[in-house]
Amino acid sequence: MRRLYTLLVLVLVGAGGCADDLRAGVKSTDEQARGFRWDLPLGLPEPPVPDDNPMTAAKVELGRHLFYESRLSVNGTTSCGSCHLPSLAFTDGRARGEGATGELHPRSSMSLVNVAYNTSYTWANPLILDLEHQALGPLFGTEPVELGIEDMEDDILDALSVDPIYEVLFAEAFPEADDPYTLDSLLKAVASFQRTLLVGDSDYDRYYAGDAAAMSQAAKDGAALFFSERLECYHCHGGFNFTDAAATADTPFVEMSFHNNALYNVDGNGAYPTGNQGLIEVTGDPRDMGAFKAPTLRNVTLTAPYMHDGSVDDLDAVLDHYASAGRTIAAGDHAGVGADSPLKSRFLVGFELTETERAAMHAFLGAISNEDALYDERFADPWGHIH
Repeated sequence: MRRLYTLLVLVLVGAGGCADDLRAGVKSTDEQARGFRWDLPLGLPEPPVPDDNPMTAAKVELGRHLFYESRLSVNGTTSCGSCHLPSLAFTDGRARGEGATGELHPRSSMSLVNVAYNTSYTWANPLILDLEHQALGPLFGTEPVELGIEDMEDDILDALSVDPIYEVLFAEAFPEADDPYTLDSLLKAVASFQRTLLVGDSDYDRYYAGDAAAMSQAAKDGAALFFSERLECYHCHGGFNFTDAAATADTPFVEMSFHNNALYNVDGNGAYPTGNQGLIEVTGDPRDMGAFKAPTLRNVTLTAPYMHDGSVDDLDAVLDHYASAGRTIAAGDHAGVGADSPLKSRFLVGFELTETERAAMHAFLGAISNEDALYDERFADPWGHIH
């Protein structure tokens, strides 16, 4: 099943506010920048930016420090960067995210590569529409604990306010604020940094920009398969960011999609395991059972294990899953034949791949990845061994 959510639907399911409030604020370059200059990699357009949080270089730099700040956790051990490592395309290599206290999240840590273009955040929540609000979950959530600073934010902000480094960074990022040490300022700074985590300029981007030698023949063959009706991959992973839900500075309205990809069918009627059932947990609509967003495939070669719960180990297993039009689990609590799910996306049609075609798919997925870009010093942990 494929679920498309427009702004109107979001209002109907209770997102609140008017449509204008929910739109990704589309502003001209001058209105967005206010002193900030995007350094856009080849293949990527300008991202949308909320009206109330314009980009500035000072805000981005403050956000970078806060993103890697372990004092933003209940026990001073964990930061946003602990679960979003640049070397792993801002994931953590785990099947399920682990919080500061060791508690496991039911889902895997999503890649933050090109997160600026997202139209929704987390795996299956149509109500979180910007990075500023998304950060509230990891910071304050208790089921499970991630950073776990509930009721600690004032003390943490007080501690940051007497740190000489932050005294400078907060003042530069929010020069007009009488008191810049607020939760609102923190959220805006971290979100501003995350919007700069842009990765393009891949072999694929260079090839389609006119460099005929940028992609191997195998990668070109893989691209032909990827965009074919035979495999149907592009329906959920299309566009410049290889996902069907992306917005740019020129996008007139927000659209988001969620899909049941037949990973489970525990009851023969399409059910997913209790406690991790996707969009239905927000909407209550039975048709949304097992519906999750299709993440970007940029740098997908680095983000194993795959799927919302990290239950698919590698890219060969991903190809096997879609070739079978759904996963079969032979025994255990999650036993079931995904291919028989009445709720699965109509784009799961099944296919066969020769070994040459499989190799071509790997080559293509490599061609839309750019590992070198992840080591950009602008993305790096600024603290080293200070904290």
